[in-house]
Amino acid sequence: MSKLWGGRFTQPTDKFVEEFTASIGFEQRLAEYDIRGSKAHAEMLGRQGIVSVEEAEQIIAGLDGILQDIEAGKIEFSIELEDIHMNVEARLIERIGAVGGKLHTGRSRNDQVAVDIRLYLRDEIDTILDYLGKLEAALIKQAENNLDVIMPGYTHLQTAQPVLYSHHMLAYREMIARDISRLQDLRVRFNVMPLGAGALAGTTFPIDREWVAEQLGFDGVTRNSLDSVSDRDFAIEFCAFAGILMMHLSRLSEELVLWSSADFSFIELTDAFCTGSSIMPQKKNPDVPELVRGKTGRVYGNLISLLTLMKSLPLAYNKDMQEDKEPLFDTIDTVKGSLKIFADMIAEMKVRGDNMRIAAARGFSTATDVADYCVRKGLPFRQAHEVVGKTVRYCVETGKDIPELTLDEFKQFSDLIAEDIYDYVTLEASVNARKATGGTAREAVERELARLQNCKCGSCTCN
Repeated sequence: MSKLWGGRFTQPTDKFVEEFTASIGFEQRLAEYDIRGSKAHAEMLGRQGIVSVEEAEQIIAGLDGILQDIEAGKIEFSIELEDIHMNVEARLIERIGAVGGKLHTGRSRNDQVAVDIRLYLRDEIDTILDYLGKLEAALIKQAENNLDVIMPGYTHLQTAQPVLYSHHMLAYREMIARDISRLQDLRVRFNVMPLGAGALAGTTFPIDREWVAEQLGFDGVTRNSLDSVSDRDFAIEFCAFAGILMMHLSRLSEELVLWSSADFSFIELTDAFCTGSSIMPQKKNPDVPELVRGKTGRVYGNLISLLTLMKSLPLAYNKDMQEDKEPLFDTIDTVKGSLKIFADMIAEMKVRGDNMRIAAARGFSTATDVADYCVRKGLPFRQAHEVVGKTVRYCVETGKDIPELTLDEFKQFSDLIAEDIYDYVTLEASVNARKATGGTAREAVERELARLQNCKCGSCTCN
């Protein structure tokens, strides 16, 4: 098959070179976007008189037919034609004759691939934003349905202070809200059209870039032809967003793995999201969160691949940039799959509140409340800290927890402690004393849930 660019060459391309340099194997997913961009470009060529209106209409009809054939599985893409652009153009010429060759007037594959990727990523971002919204809603629903559940809060994975489970779920909602905000911000920033930049210097034809941008839903056009064809910041930025998102999902995955174990037994993942053991019949393995935790590494790797790919490239386009698609595509697929399955899993997750409460009552989780109590009685905090430290050591030696101590036992550490100490050291008292905005008190959590319910920003990222 003759190359559409073969006029300068006297030898055919080596067969292995064709296979090594071809990108059609992974670019097929861009077919719809390549044709969408080409149709807008063809219509603009007709409007500007660069080709006749009749020729533009013929090209557009031919492109529509090719897309229908692709969707019906009637087209077999050719490695000899290298990429999605050449595959589509070659079939257009086969279909409508020499007029099909006029489609490429005023553009290059360099700006063509740049617009294809942006069109594709924009649609994928919209899908991912929808998935993020569903996960956010699942976390909020978990909080709403379990407002009275108290669990241990941890630092260093050691029992620290009691918190509401709902407060814990809303902590992850905060992370997802930031992810939504980051992705929305990226969508605005990269939604400018590079088509019309040509190979690197623009074009001599009187094209109307602004009109094409409007037809394709872009907010504007890129302002420098060199940057237009060599920019992949948007792909890198998307992978950076994805890395942060997957880190958040991985942190939650780690907790779900721990919480679903027999040692914790805080939650139960439904059978639909677990697997069994081939040898141990009692096992119910949390494979979904484990796999999401594992997939985080490949997303990090994709980001590093893109950064490394671009770090030494001179302006403008270089063939190296063909390597941008596979890490980007893999990141998109991984993020979409992880979010979809996570939203469903969280929505169906069952909470074992009794076990959480038992765990919260262990580990002297109300020790800080005793220190705060002593401060209210007039003791400097550092002295109060020492008093409570000695109290905890006594509890360890006697096998008691703080609320189990008698008043006489309390008083051996400070005469300031009185009968009202018991109003401060229960789990409920500890939790509900933290009423300030952002605290774990039920009152504070209910205020936050009400704020989210009344949020007008569409993604619960406003304050």
